[in-house]
Formats: sequence, C-alpha cells, structure tokens
Amino acid sequence: MSTMSGLRVNLAQAEPIALAATFECAEGELHALVGPSGSGKSTVLRAIAGTYSARSGRVRVNGEVWLDTAAGICLPPHRRAVGMVFQSYALFPHMTALGNVMAAMGHIPASLRESRGRELLELVHLSGLEHRRPAALSGGQQQRVAVARALAREPRVLLLDEPFAAVDKSTRQRLYREIAELRRLLNMPVVLVTHDLDEATMLADRMTVLHQGRSLQCGSPEEITRHPASAEVAHLVDVRNVFRGCISSDDPQHNRLTIDWNGCPIVAGTKAGLRSGDGITWAIPDGFIVLHRRDRPSRGEHENPVRGHIESLIVIGQTAHLTLRPAHEPALPIHFSVPLHVARRNRIEETAEVTVSLLAEGIHIMADTATAGAE
Repeated sequence: MSTMSGLRVNLAQAEPIALAATFECAEGELHALVGPSGSGKSTVLRAIAGTYSARSGRVRVNGEVWLDTAAGICLPPHRRAVGMVFQSYALFPHMTALGNVMAAMGHIPASLRESRGRELLELVHLSGLEHRRPAALSGGQQQRVAVARALAREPRVLLLDEPFAAVDKSTRQRLYREIAELRRLLNMPVVLVTHDLDEATMLADRMTVLHQGRSLQCGSPEEITRHPASAEVAHLVDVRNVFRGCISSDDPQHNRLTIDWNGCPIVAGTKAGLRSGDGITWAIPDGFIVLHRRDRPSRGEHENPVRGHIESLIVIGQTAHLTLRPAHEPALPIHFSVPLHVARRNRIEETAEVTVSLLAEGIHIMADTATAGAE
C-alpha cells in the first residue's frame, strides 16, 4: 500500500477495552477482522467510524487523518465518510426500501435523491422492490437495502459488521457471491468483521487475527492458515495439529532439518536461526496429511509416515473427519479429513490401524516456543 491510499489503522489502549490493533486496507481490497467473541473486532470498527474513542491511536484514509490522538485530532462520525452495515441492518421500519436509501443522502440535492436511490437498489439487485417496507422483505433483501444505504453516503470506507449472521445458509451463500461481485465495482477499502473463518477465507484478500484487542497476525487467508505466526494464531484459525518438539539435526545444505517429535523423526524444511537441540513449536494443516492406501502404495508413503489407529470418524456431507492416535504417542492426536469415498474405499472405521504421511512441505515451524499441545 502506498503511504497515501487506502485505510491505515493503529489503535492502542490498556482500558477499559484493551486494544493493540494495527492493520492496513488498500483501495478495492476486502480486509477481514477475525477472532472469537470479545476479541475487539467490533470495537475496532467503531473506532474507525468514530462512534468509539480510543485513548491512543491514528486512523487515516487516503491521506486524510480522521484520528490522531497525539495531534489532538478526532473527527466526529458525521465528518467521516463511512458506510456501515450492521448485523441487525437497522433499517427504518416505517420507510420503504427506497426511503431508507434516500434517508442517507442528506449531502446531495433533494431533486437527485430518488434517481440515485433507484440506481443503488438496482446495483444490489432490488429493482422493482423500491416501495416495499422492511417487514415485506426477506432477510437477504433487507441486507441488500442496508448495503445500498451504506453506499448512498458515498463513503470512502465500507465497514461490514457481521452482515451475514442473521440470514440462513442458502441466502448467505448468495450474498457472498453478491458482495464479491459488488466489491469489484467499489474502489474503496472494505473491512469485514466476522467470527467465521470460512467466510473470511472465501471473501477476503487479507485478514487480521485479533485476540483480546491485539493484532496477532496480518496476511492473506492462505498465508495465515498455512503459516500461523504462533501457536495462539494456529488455534484461533483452527489449525488443530500443533505440537512441541526439538531439532535433532539440521542440514542446511539440503534444506532440511529433522524434528524429534516425542521419539518420532519428522523431516521438514530448514528455518533460519534454528540449531540442533532447539525446542520448537510446529504445526501441519489438514491438507498436508496424506492417508496411505491399504491396497497399494500411495504418494508420500515414505515421507514422514506416522502409524496409529483411528479414534473417531465423523461424516459431514461428503467429507470424513478423522482423529488418529499415533502409535508412538497416543496422547498427541492428529486431526485430518478425507473425501468420504476415500474413507469407504480404504475401509476406514473407528479402531482401524492406518498410516498417514505428514508432507514436509506443509510442516510449519513457528517463531514462538510457548508450550503447545495438540487438542
């Protein structure tokens, strides 16, 4: 991001709500704030909008300073060009869809409001429903009205606070596609608050993991889920296979090292700054765990094989979610999934003896060395 374009946020305070949140969102980018309930996501959004005053920090949009506590600058909400969509939508029940959108147009001449309102409703696929009140609209239609109303302010930043939480799953999927389509037309930063990691991964260009008001890691969804910065981040983004170990050998010439995982050698790529004897925390995402076929050798059979028995098998749709108790250390389960047809073909069931390979390219050694047992 250039020094002038997009949204830049830096917030800090010890109380009453702890904050140490920093992230950037470029124009045309969707940035998701993810984390558990109470992690400070909505507070950060409110601080951007100006409805919450952080004790220390800076918010800048395209070079314009909205907040700079050191300089004594704190623009009130009405002077910040923010469009905001809430979980509850907050539509005026006595107004039509068009009336709700026009209510946000106090900055443009009255003679232009109706035509502009109709344009925005057409943009969110609500043409023909202009005169319906919220009670006569479905949840998905109400959400579209809320988006049109947010855009009616001609914002420089669009903020979405759990906007899909109040609709059913099928409606949510349609809204995901529409938001993805809409954001390509908007040349502004879009910040999405969600507790749903799948939602963030599907929609976001980048995301920030928040916990107790702190930014733990910023990056693309793939980067964060494949290379979490710490065991804490790994658990928050549902990387369940997080373990402790120590480096038993290091071979930088061949770009590999060996981890002693409670007596089981695990080969991985080298990591700068590590030497034999160092204690480390390592993780492997589900997608890098390969189940060996029981009828013939499979890819990766000789790469970090781990033998054990299946403790649990849970079928969700066409996916089998498995928990393997390794023979060398049953207290450290490995969680992974395979297509249901693969589980059936291999006659996988609870108590079955199987072998998996932990692919070296997926093994990630984290910077922190805090104690991290597998779940």
